Amino acid sequence: MVVDQIRAATQDLLAALTPEQLKSISAPFDTPDHQTWTYLPGAVPGLALTELSVAQEALVVRLLELVYSKRGLADFRAVMAAEIIVRGLGDPMEVAEIGGWEGSTVGDRYYLRVLGDPAGTEPWAWRLNGHHLALHVTLVDGAISFTPQFFGSNPAEVLSGPQAGRRFLVAEQDLGFQLLHALEPAQLDVARVSEEAPDDILTRHDPVADASLLHRGLAYGDMTEDQRQLLSLLIGQYVGRAAGPIGLQTWHDITEQGIEQLTFAWAGETQPGVGNRHYYSIAGPTFLAEYDNTQDNANHIHSVWRDLRNDWGTDLLAAHYAMHR
Repeated sequence: MVVDQIRAATQDLLAALTPEQLKSISAPFDTPDHQTWTYLPGAVPGLALTELSVAQEALVVRLLELVYSKRGLADFRAVMAAEIIVRGLGDPMEVAEIGGWEGSTVGDRYYLRVLGDPAGTEPWAWRLNGHHLALHVTLVDGAISFTPQFFGSNPAEVLSGPQAGRRFLVAEQDLGFQLLHALEPAQLDVARVSEEAPDDILTRHDPVADASLLHRGLAYGDMTEDQRQLLSLLIGQYVGRAAGPIGLQTWHDITEQGIEQLTFAWAGETQPGVGNRHYYSIAGPTFLAEYDNTQDNANHIHSVWRDLRNDWGTDLLAAHYAMHR
């Protein structure tokens, strides 16, 4: 049902665009740069959000509402808000928080792209990319893939000005520290894999995530019930950005593949605060999440969720092409 709604919403959006906008937003599903992505600043292929009229923006928001939960949408808007703050853009904060991208400076930093034909029967995808934001949705035969997914924020905490004290991606940090501080000394020796945090997430923006780059850390199966609950809540910060049916399916896949095999690894400082560089990863047979807060005096967050089987819909596409040979 949700896949049909996403298909219809995308068709409605495309029908509302001008020929020039359609040219910017559209690409074949097998375009050579299909799996090229970045979370760094700069232009990427697609239609800039600043080019959307008010009516067109409402159609984009409708599409986002079908795929993302309320918290996921709040995180999306928070990325824009942080961009306005750190870049000193002239846009009012309301542009990030309630919309009004047309003609905005911040809207010129985020790009929407549709790959393939949502009106057809073949696989297709859409993505929204820009600085500190990478949303990728692939739809194949009534199923959906939600990754790679990246959310970042600079600053993590606003230190001065009218927004002073405002924090971004709060629970990703706070739950990580809560879990770390809940560990017994022997568990901490396993979980804390390095006193030095890496300068960025280790999987970067590679098309295929290499889980072997990550330290394994402490296994879910070696945690107490309370610690497991904290790890589950932390995983939920990533999975919970998806709309209900998508998030529930993801959680089912994680548990089916063996939740006891998930591991939690920490590197860097063990207390929060600006200047305290820290990093963690969660990894399992199919799930990978990384969080890094090291840049700009440890006040700059990068976080990513990857599906080791189904980034870009890999498994879904393999099944599709096997069926339609």
